[in-house]
Amino acid sequence: MTQTIAITGATGFIGQTITRDLIKAGYRVRALVRSVERAGCLPADGVELVSGSLEDKESLESLTRDASAVVHCAGAVRGATQEQFDRVNVEGVRRLLQALESQDTPPRLLSLSSLAAREPQLSFYSMSKYKGEQVLVNEARRFAWDVLRPPAVYGPGDREMLPLFSAMARGIAPVPGALQARFSLLYVDDLAAAVLAWIRRGTADNGIFTLDDGREEGYDWHDVAAIVGQVCRRRVRLIRVPALALDIPAWLNRRASRLFGYAPMLTPEKLRELRHTDWACDHAALQAATGWQPQVQLQEGLLRTPGWPCYPGKAAV
Repeated sequence: MTQTIAITGATGFIGQTITRDLIKAGYRVRALVRSVERAGCLPADGVELVSGSLEDKESLESLTRDASAVVHCAGAVRGATQEQFDRVNVEGVRRLLQALESQDTPPRLLSLSSLAAREPQLSFYSMSKYKGEQVLVNEARRFAWDVLRPPAVYGPGDREMLPLFSAMARGIAPVPGALQARFSLLYVDDLAAAVLAWIRRGTADNGIFTLDDGREEGYDWHDVAAIVGQVCRRRVRLIRVPALALDIPAWLNRRASRLFGYAPMLTPEKLRELRHTDWACDHAALQAATGWQPQVQLQEGLLRTPGWPCYPGKAAV
């Protein structure tokens, strides 16, 4: 019998890739969407749609009923207050937990968090991700769960890392913090493969796992510039962005968001997160639990990613 996998955040960058790979692997997929009109190509791909949101108890119960597993990808990445992030990243997890706990035989849950949760003091976002994990640690009673903490994820469909790689392809790498800061990266297809490995094998205990692309101790900005330069066949200059050039717009963003009611990406709290010097991690525990191993490091990942100047077939400009 074909297993049904329920997913939130299926229309996002990461969620779309996971959904695609689940379908390719032969699973039946049921996705929570705010509206059918915003579901994009999901219906054409054979995805069953459930209209609603993380605030809607009935929608969450319909989404998860009779599913073998739930993959929770939805989350807030923009905001100027703790409450804006917590509404989705904490209370959304709690409502999903309640929907699962209400079932006679709850499915197991894989929740996608963020490596930022390792340092909750840095930003509203990182704190909300940590608090969302703690909801599962402290409140889940009747179902098995695991959490994945990916680092920065890139690949086809990415809108956050791609502008940086595009700037570097033109010879300039703007760096918001220390040039020696270390960070791990992950190609989106490898993240989707990790989700599939979890669905197929699971883990022995409820746990929180980091994952990366397999490069020991991650990258620093010199490493990334060298790799982009090799791919694009040009020198990439690292330019440290002056603190005030980011501090001032971040502060203005926060003030304006409170006046006009929008959710900004760049805030003073986000800058603390961006300027942190250690975002490196590894995947050893996840590999031991599921057998998953990353396949794609940065150079190959960039060659697989359309939409930037050095994608094969396009010349750097």
